This record gives sequence, C-alpha cells and structure tokens, in this order.
Amino acid sequence: MSTADDHRSRAVAALADRDYESAGDAYTRSAWARLAEPRAGQNPFEADENGWVGKGLASLVIAAVAYRVADRPSRATHRGVEGVAVARDLDRALDHPVQRACLDEFVADCRVAGGLDDAATAYGEAAEAYEAAADAVESPQRWGTTPLFEAAAGPLQQAARSVANGEIAIAWEDLHGSDPSNPGPFLAHRARYKRRRFPELLDRVLADGHLAAPRGTTEYDNANHRCPACDATDVNWVAGHTLCLRCSTPMTDQ
Repeated sequence: MSTADDHRSRAVAALADRDYESAGDAYTRSAWARLAEPRAGQNPFEADENGWVGKGLASLVIAAVAYRVADRPSRATHRGVEGVAVARDLDRALDHPVQRACLDEFVADCRVAGGLDDAATAYGEAAEAYEAAADAVESPQRWGTTPLFEAAAGPLQQAARSVANGEIAIAWEDLHGSDPSNPGPFLAHRARYKRRRFPELLDRVLADGHLAAPRGTTEYDNANHRCPACDATDVNWVAGHTLCLRCSTPMTDQ
C-alpha cells in the first residue's frame, strides 16, 4: 500500500468514527502524497493520458468537505484555495484539451467545497472548455472513465451517498449527456450538472453533520456482519475497512 493509500485508509477510519477534522487532515496528507507521486515513479508535471494526479485533487476536495462538516471553515477554505492553485498549475502538465477542461471542473469543485466565491462561474467556464475541446475528442466515454475524470466525480458521489442511505445517488450516466456522438455537450453536462447539484448536496451534508465513507465493494444482506449502530447487514468494504453501507459505522462479526 502506498503512503497516499495509507493516509486515505486513515481518513476513512476517521469518517467511520465521525471524527471529521481528523478525516480532513488525513485526506489532505493523502492528497499531498498523491500529488508528489501520482503513481510509482511518475512525475506529476509530465503529460499523462490517464491523469492519475486527479486522485490527489479529489482528496483535496473531500478534505475541504470534511473540514466543513467538522465546523473548521478556515481549513476548508485553505484546501479549496490550494486545490484551485494545483489544478491551475497542472494545466501546464496535462496536454490534452479535454483534460484541461476537467481541471477547470476541479477548480469549480474546489470553490464549492472550500466555500469560495464564483463557483457557478467556474462551472460555466469548465462547460465552455469541454465544448471547445470537442473536436479533439474521439471517444468521450473513454475519457470519462479515465482516472482523472473518475476522480473528479468522486467527491460529488460521496456527498450524494451521504444523504441517500449509502446508496449510489449519482451514477456515471447522470453526470454525462445523452448523446456520446456529440462530445462537447456530452462532457459539458458534467459541469452543468455539478453546478446545480454539488452546492445543494453539500448544504444537506452540512445540515445532517454527516459525511459518508466512499463506496467500495458492497454486499447486501451479508450473513457475517451487522452494524451496531443501525442493525443493517449491508456491507461496504473500502480502504481496508469493513463498514456499514448505510451509516459507515464499522461492522461487527455475527
């Protein structure tokens, strides 16, 4: 397990303990480790068709959300500002225009998560960048399933499942347009959808005071585990932890 994965595992454990400030700290450390070396031996400032640096950016976004839930708004702001700066800097490294549009999407996510101004404008700029990149995109579905794009979807999906009883509340199909033969609108839908949904979902997460763990491998009606908090038997295995799919509490054996 990499250092970044170690910190992510600690972040998930802190979410399970409802220790959201510690979760924000661990996600931040995971982000820094991932950004320093996105994959073993990889330079973050070199072009990468997969965009593994996106995992680091996503950790900054969810760290900001965790700090907001912990009522540490200044730390959330710091992570948001940091994420905007990193995404702007990586614009010089990732060389495909559609990847740069995804970095613009990250900028908007960081503004929402960090409680910064102009998030709606930033999502509009990301949508325009996707439209402008259309001629360079042969398969928008392929780009949409690269690590960069999947990482950009992660914080939104984690926030959504936090207020949906642990279920998948936002699927890949929700994030994208209906016509992949028209790459610009197909990918621009990501930014427009987020502009509408992410602030709303974040408000609900903050009102509930609960941020769920990310969804990993799941099983319903598991015969070996039961949640001590809500009595569910639906399991979420993520980051080396066995958690309740419903409320992210560590499961007990039965």
